Amino acid sequence: MPRYPLDFMRCVRCGHIYNRSFAYHQVPYQSHPNLMYNDSQIWQSHLDQLAQRLLAVLPENPVVIEVGCGQGAFLKRLASLCPDGRFIGFDPNLQTGQTASEANVSLAACLFEPAKHLSAYRPDLVLSRHVLEHLMNPLAFLQETVFFSSCYEVYPHLFFEVPCVDRLLAFGRLEDLYYEHNSHFTSRSFEIMLQSLPCETHFIETGYNGEVIFGLLRLKAMPECQKTLAETQHFKLLAHRAQQQIARQVDALLKSGKRLALWGGTGKGAAFVHHFGLEPVGFPLRVVDSDPLKVGTYVPGTAYQIESCDLLEAEPVDIIIIPAQWRAADIALEIQSRRIAFEHLMIEHQGVLVDFFNPDHPYHALNA
Repeated sequence: MPRYPLDFMRCVRCGHIYNRSFAYHQVPYQSHPNLMYNDSQIWQSHLDQLAQRLLAVLPENPVVIEVGCGQGAFLKRLASLCPDGRFIGFDPNLQTGQTASEANVSLAACLFEPAKHLSAYRPDLVLSRHVLEHLMNPLAFLQETVFFSSCYEVYPHLFFEVPCVDRLLAFGRLEDLYYEHNSHFTSRSFEIMLQSLPCETHFIETGYNGEVIFGLLRLKAMPECQKTLAETQHFKLLAHRAQQQIARQVDALLKSGKRLALWGGTGKGAAFVHHFGLEPVGFPLRVVDSDPLKVGTYVPGTAYQIESCDLLEAEPVDIIIIPAQWRAADIALEIQSRRIAFEHLMIEHQGVLVDFFNPDHPYHALNA
């Protein structure tokens, strides 16, 4: 049986402990999951109290999702107390399947996907007990849930419970550190993680004699999330348009007999060539640079050899394309100071090549 590294690190800001060598795929969650089992009287009393507190904040017929439900014991406990609710459990353990006998409980042998399941079920509560400590990046999972909640305008309660390692640290309990638990939450790190979310906090508490910590939140609308999404979608449309249009424009200019040069052969210049598919075979451009250290080298990943911009003084081209918009005004001044002739100086703006001297773009002047 292979041994896996215990390479635990600690955040000095919040006290969180994690195994930086943890690999999720090394743990056989589907075939041999690490299921928590505790049938003691005190633990069962703890679960009963949690169930009552969760149902107290929900409507009479709630939709409840449990992430990492195991065999669905806690979900069934909730369902027995709330027969008018709908309770859905997700767990990658292949033994789970559709095994629940309760009419209002369904168990799915798959991972919970916020992008898919928040829209499909529009839950009143998403809960997860003793799961976050197994994840590669628990905060990323919470942020993904928040993001898609905002996208779909569904703002459920969130409940999470994890082991609390405050006593591990206080009493030196080394046996609490094992591979299946990637993350070890202190009361402080757990609270900081939850309160980083856009939410109303109902409670964050320790329980079971300080061995676990749990919190109940209610997500709030996050307008900046919607703004970021709209901004990203707009950029995606512009990028797709640019990838289609720029190559067509360059091809049309070359076919019309125009001589073209690209000013700048690395960084943004190389990105320009690759993003827009301007390979040397189909696009016989000249690539020039004012940096003498780049002259004679090649545009990374292409057969374009970078020439000195001095050559344009004796062998001018019709059109000079400047990929680096942020320096376009500076480069334009340099070209003019060198008395390099050209018909058009062009930059890419909003997915098309435009004349730099056209007023309809924001790159004309440099602000000192």
